[in-house]
Amino acid sequence: MQFIKYENNPVFGNADTGTLFDAYVSKMPDGMFRMDVSTRKTNTLSVSFSKDGIGWSNPRVTLEPDTFTGWEDLVNRNCVLRVGDIWWMWYTGQAHDKSYIGVAQSENGVDFRRVCAEPVITPEASFEGESVMNPCVLYENGVFRMWYSAGETYEPNVLCYAESTDGIRWKKSPLNPVLEKNELKEYEQNRIGGCQVIRHPALGYLVFYIGYRDINTACICAVCSDDGVTGFRRCRLNPLISPSEGEWDADSCYKPTALYDSGKDVWSVWYNGRNGGCEYIGLAQKQGDFTKDDFE
Repeated sequence: MQFIKYENNPVFGNADTGTLFDAYVSKMPDGMFRMDVSTRKTNTLSVSFSKDGIGWSNPRVTLEPDTFTGWEDLVNRNCVLRVGDIWWMWYTGQAHDKSYIGVAQSENGVDFRRVCAEPVITPEASFEGESVMNPCVLYENGVFRMWYSAGETYEPNVLCYAESTDGIRWKKSPLNPVLEKNELKEYEQNRIGGCQVIRHPALGYLVFYIGYRDINTACICAVCSDDGVTGFRRCRLNPLISPSEGEWDADSCYKPTALYDSGKDVWSVWYNGRNGGCEYIGLAQKQGDFTKDDFE
């Protein structure tokens, strides 16, 4: 079954908030939904909470730019992960048409402070171009595992992978880039980017990502991999979520963030949709889990 968009989209964002983009949604121990989101109007990172994933609280700023560092005049495109009693945030800093990945920590999950003044990942390889961004981090068996986008600044081109034992010093994979566009697929013949990686009991790792038909037209796609780094198989349902003509997301559907409710057997994907210069957060849902047969 395909994803069905919520009838009252967008669920978060309006003319007052301005553009909200590249959300990262997680489930709290108390059952509340947490959304970390980028705010274009203030160039800050914020957090909002929801009981049902549809109605969201007023956003509260979690991290502001630090223009004195020289590499983060803007901050955006983050992920947040709780490990023990510490909340970790990996985020994108942008300045001078380049992007970098920084790290911050918090004891309460709202007020974050930078761990170091320098970025923890910078563009180095030729395929990383001038930008690394959109970090997605899992913590498994004492290892931090990061998937990130790299390439051009306006929109990235490929997905890469790195590991760390402390969340600060990262070793990039020699296999990078681990996932590139497939020009034979109409929905991603231009480039790919902006992923979320989820551990899946049957598929190994399920990766939701952005597929670009062209630089200004994007949709939501998925692949799976046994180890999250090699042997990716594209979903036969791709694109999972596409722009709807004449609607709030008529131009593009960007940056998926997903959760599975095993009790209801429902996948929920939040994404930022764009129509002209307006960009807000929407929701789409799919009844039933993915199976191996759903992938090529």
